[in-house]
Parts: sequence; C-alpha cells; structure tokens
Amino acid sequence: MAPFNYDIVGSFLRPEKLKQARIDFAAGKINHTALQQIENSCIKDLADKQKKLGLKAITDGEFRRSFWHLDFLAALNGIEKVSAKAWSVAFKDHQPKAETIKITGKIEFPDNHPFISHFKYLQSLADNEHIAKLTIPSPSMLHLITCVRADTYVPIDSYNDEKNLFADITTAYKKAIQTFYNLGCRYLQLDDTSWGEFCSEEKRQAYAKRGFNLNTIAENYVNIINDIIAAKPKDMTITMHICRGNFRSTWFSSGGYEPIAPILFANCNVDGFFLEYDSDRAGDFKPLRFINKQKVVLGLISSKTGELENIKSIKQRLTEAQEYLPLAQLALSPQCGFASTEEGNILTEEQQWQKIKLIKTIADDIWQE
Repeated sequence: MAPFNYDIVGSFLRPEKLKQARIDFAAGKINHTALQQIENSCIKDLADKQKKLGLKAITDGEFRRSFWHLDFLAALNGIEKVSAKAWSVAFKDHQPKAETIKITGKIEFPDNHPFISHFKYLQSLADNEHIAKLTIPSPSMLHLITCVRADTYVPIDSYNDEKNLFADITTAYKKAIQTFYNLGCRYLQLDDTSWGEFCSEEKRQAYAKRGFNLNTIAENYVNIINDIIAAKPKDMTITMHICRGNFRSTWFSSGGYEPIAPILFANCNVDGFFLEYDSDRAGDFKPLRFINKQKVVLGLISSKTGELENIKSIKQRLTEAQEYLPLAQLALSPQCGFASTEEGNILTEEQQWQKIKLIKTIADDIWQE
C-alpha cells in the first residue's frame, strides 16, 4: 500500500520535445490540441519508463504545468494569477518567473478544473501493477502565498473573518479530492513548502516582526488538512511532501524539523510524510520521535545534482533513522521532484533515471520485497 518502500515525489525533467512544444504554443505556432497531443505522447513515454524501472506509483511528471503549485491554485474559482515584481520567496541562486496569485472572490473547486482531464489521462496509463499518483499543492499553500507571504494582502469583504476563508479552502479541497477519487485516484500527495519555511529560524523571526504567530498559523493549517483527511474515502491514501524549495537545483529555506514536529508530526492525520533529508540543512532524525502511525518516506537521494549517492552511506542513514521509527514505517525516495517548475533542475535525464535505479536497488536490499 502507498506510500511504497521506494517511491517518487512526482515531477520529472521535461524532454526537449515538450519544452519546444510549449514554446511554440506560447508563440501561437501550434494550437492547444497539438500541444495536448505532444504532452500525451511525452507522458505516455514517461509512464513507460517509470514502469520499466519498477516504480509502483507513476505520475505524469507534472509535464502539463509551469509550476508545481500555481497551475492548480490559479484554476480555482476566486483565485487569479498575477505578475509580481519578484518571486514570493528568494532562492539562493536562480530565481523563478515572477508570478503569484491573489484572492479575488469566493474560493471553489470548479467542475472544469484542468487537472480533472489531466488526471483522467494519467489514470488511463495505470494498470493492476501500477497506481496513478496525483500531486497537488497543499491547501496551506493557498493561504501562505496570498495572506502570509504577500506584504500587501487586504482581504475581500467576505473573508474579513479569516474563518470564512479557511472554511472555503477546506470545502474546495474536499470537493477536489472527492472528484479525483471518483475518477479512480487512490494515491494523492499534498506538496507543501510552508513547513519548510516554518523550520527556518531566520524566516520565523522575519514573520514574527511582521506580526505573524507561526505556531497559530501552523495549527490552523493542520486543522484544515485534518478536516479534509476526515472526509476522504478510506481506501484513498493522502501523503504530504515537505519542501524547502526546489528550483534549478537551488533552495530557499534551511532548518531541521524540530520547530514544526510537535504541531505537524504529532497531530496531522495524513497517511505519510515525504521528508527532505538530503543535506545538513534538514537537520537530524530526532524530530521523527513525534511521528505517530504515518509512514515516513526519507528523501535521502538528492534530485538537485546528478552525482550518485554512496549506497553504504544511505543504508547507514536508514539505520540511524530506526532509532526513532521501525524499518516497516520507513521508505526511500528522492528529496524532491526533479522539476518543480518546467525549467527543471541542473542534471540530465539519464542522471535522473540513475537516481531512481539507485533508490530501487537500495530499497530492494533493505526491505527485501
């Protein structure tokens, strides 16, 4: 049952054929139908590669998206994508395209959300041995981007009472999850960089100076997610991936999980956590002591570099993690996707697949499936 002993976060490097098609579409050289045909072809090839490498969960690589999160959020009713002077957080090197979202009306999940057709195609590629895994931004990202990161946020009248905003976000996500379930989705992942920020002492201090109590915000986020989880069908797995930033092999946040563990790990009812543990920036495994029954997928393999990790070292770290959780509760994956935005990280497709092979090799040995 998902998450699996060797798993993936979700995104993959876009092939040149797809990159060129998106450029041609933006320039008006091809229409949407032609773009969709190329996307479908590339996603089919990607699914075949994932299956061939033995992955049990397959994704569409987020091939139809520009960003891991904005494409989904901007397609909600009441949300509008807007240009910005700078990205909402500063990465340590390269900077993404300056775009963001704002709340313009009542937030709802529309019946024609583009991710519905996206998932239908992915589901058509699943079979008895391979489950379709859908990745979407966590509901906390909608609030974080529009209300916390934005220094000019002014609520619309109906959201002067923030409880109304949280209620509508929750309702929208409940509908989204039920919609995807009805289409066959049994494995859904909430991607979330809010917790990565909340791990950073530097960012915690900066938010405190602006008057934000991050512990209160964190508790609200857990409550929203738990309300959504409580409504999901029992045979649907929902996990959370916590990220500290992943653009062109760089990042925007550092800090171990200790500041968030008592609130998130101890209280959030997701079925599993995908945790970044590929560098010293993630701290040690001690915060895992707060985990309850969730499976913890350790992101010990970096998706930011093509250099292959040492198998002995990875096995040693898995042993260290067992001081806090039994092996049956652990799993292995890349620390993040390989292309959280369409630009992708700085490594080759061959290196990307070598990373996946490495994960499976280690997992097969450790768990002896």
